[in-house]
Amino acid sequence: MARILGRFLLLMLLVLPSSIMFAGNGGSGSMLARADDSDIPLDDIGEDLVEGEDEGDVTVEEDERVGDTMDTAAAETETDKEDEEEEEKPLKPSPHADTHILFTKPTGTDFPAGNMVRFLVGFHNKGDKDFTVETMEASFRYPQDYSFYIQNFTTAKFDRTVEPQREATFEYIFTPSETFNARPFGLTINLNYKDTEGNLFQDAVFNETINIIVPDEGLDGETFFLYVFLAAVIVLLLVGAQQLLSSFGKKRLSKPKQPIEMGTQSKSDVDFDWLPKETLQDMSK
Repeated sequence: MARILGRFLLLMLLVLPSSIMFAGNGGSGSMLARADDSDIPLDDIGEDLVEGEDEGDVTVEEDERVGDTMDTAAAETETDKEDEEEEEKPLKPSPHADTHILFTKPTGTDFPAGNMVRFLVGFHNKGDKDFTVETMEASFRYPQDYSFYIQNFTTAKFDRTVEPQREATFEYIFTPSETFNARPFGLTINLNYKDTEGNLFQDAVFNETINIIVPDEGLDGETFFLYVFLAAVIVLLLVGAQQLLSSFGKKRLSKPKQPIEMGTQSKSDVDFDWLPKETLQDMSK
């Protein structure tokens, strides 16, 4: 009896897990079947199709609106670019005005580093309208590429009106940096002016290559102190030589005199005429 009960329990232990697994698979299969076999009325399908068509039409309209917006934005961008190009166009000189430049200090195109450079710009209004000279600017450029700035100088403001058939002279002063080595630079000088209608003009008065040179000074600080040092050394040498010579002279004077051997001489060889008579009488006594 005990053996039969044990075998029955063993059989139940083997069969029970299998039945549980089959039951689980059947449940999931029925759930899938229910999901797949769900009934949908035909009327609902038709309504969905109609709604889908309506949504497609709306999408097309939205796409058309987006396309119009993009075209408008592109047109505005092109307009902005054209405006920027117009603004970025370089200003040109007026055909009714002439300019001339004259360097007064120095007179050539060799500029000493750290020294003042002075020049004059002459403006001649040969037209029928007034011109207003506003500013003048100068800058050092890279000789191989004038679009590369090396040093900008202060912009001079004039705001002077030049009447027709009149001339005016403008002065500008700048100082090259002391740190520049002796090499060429591009110098650009621009004169900005306008007419009575507000049209702006710019004339490149000077746009050539100049040379920066080392200033030739007569006596700088280092040379001055070098000369002072050499003079002090020479004075010390002279004083030392004088001391040596004086010391040798003192040694010679301090040596004792050796007695001079007169030898035996008679009294007759001695001249007593220079002695007074009283002395001679005393000596004779």
